[in-house]
Amino acid sequence: MKRRFFLQAATMTPAAAAATVPPARAAGNEDRGTEPYGAFDVVARFDGPGPSGIVVLPNGRIFVGFPRHAVNHPGATLGELKDGKVVPYPSAALSLPSGAAPADRLMSIHGMTLDQKGRIWAIDDGKLAGHAIPDGAAKIVCIDPETNRIVHRILLDAPVRLPDSHMNDLRVSLAHGRAGMVFVTDSSFGTSPGLVIADIASGKVRRVLTTHPSAQPVSGFMAIVEGEPRQYIPHHPQLVSGGIDGIALTPDQTRLFYAPLTSRRLYSLPVDLLSDMNATDEALGAAVRDEGEKGTADGLCFDRHGRLYTTNYEHDCILRRDPDGSFKMMIRDPRALSPDGIFATDDHIYCTFGQWNRLPSFNEKHDMRVPPYLLVRFPIEAPALFNAVPGNG
Repeated sequence: MKRRFFLQAATMTPAAAAATVPPARAAGNEDRGTEPYGAFDVVARFDGPGPSGIVVLPNGRIFVGFPRHAVNHPGATLGELKDGKVVPYPSAALSLPSGAAPADRLMSIHGMTLDQKGRIWAIDDGKLAGHAIPDGAAKIVCIDPETNRIVHRILLDAPVRLPDSHMNDLRVSLAHGRAGMVFVTDSSFGTSPGLVIADIASGKVRRVLTTHPSAQPVSGFMAIVEGEPRQYIPHHPQLVSGGIDGIALTPDQTRLFYAPLTSRRLYSLPVDLLSDMNATDEALGAAVRDEGEKGTADGLCFDRHGRLYTTNYEHDCILRRDPDGSFKMMIRDPRALSPDGIFATDDHIYCTFGQWNRLPSFNEKHDMRVPPYLLVRFPIEAPALFNAVPGNG
């Protein structure tokens, strides 16, 4: 012990001295699975509102959602990243708070995706922190980035929307229905999750899987979050929790994968059956396929090779599930706090780290978040290594 530390310890009470002793560390025999793995680029750092949904166009334009259901912030709820700034999108009048009717503005943008025509789809959960969800607030919106105009708007009112609904994420298939079908996960702020299906051409919507186990949070669920055991306790949450949440559509648009937030299992359904607006809950339930465990996922997405990426808030990482069902660690980093919105381009995976587990509602009313919040990306294929040996050995 160095002399200055010895003198300090000698003048302290035993309890105080013990409190200052650094925790013991293993000497060369540590869990290698706690170290960072892989590499990512930080695309953007955010102060103020935390980011959630993410869409990146082939031309590089980046759009991010900033929901208001946890913190009713005064900033843009949907923004385009331009010249180092968040520019309200598609306009300030629509994205910033205003006195316009809830149906005529964006209230709280959460999940986002891109359809096969290059149009942006977003789910507006309609929730402002501390307020009930008014009629017209929860909705599906489609924006054409060529014109920066809303081209589709489908309201999600009762009975499809419940008082405790949390319209969370969405995917779109243009190969089904006359103009396409939209699939929305309602993870629920309470205990009533379900899947919402919307026909774009008619605007007809329905709610399914409301009682099926594949859409429900797992009773007694427990996860280790930032080293602390957190339990799923309905109406007194200790962790980010809920029912059906993550959602992903296979590249051929034939199968929809989904998972409850408070669960470690992954499920899928055929899109042909989901698109039949007359299919019963019994028929849908019978067709659910249990795809096995996938860890504690929030966001899900497929790349163009048919590989599924799952965020994991328990291990601060992002995993890849290959078509054969095997998993690969893509990135692991202590900064990956509550990895949330995830999006695949041809070459990269983008993901937002929102620190949602640190919100006051999960921490005895203490806000534990520490900005900046991050938007990161990593390559789908690891770059080839250089090798000085002729013919690579």
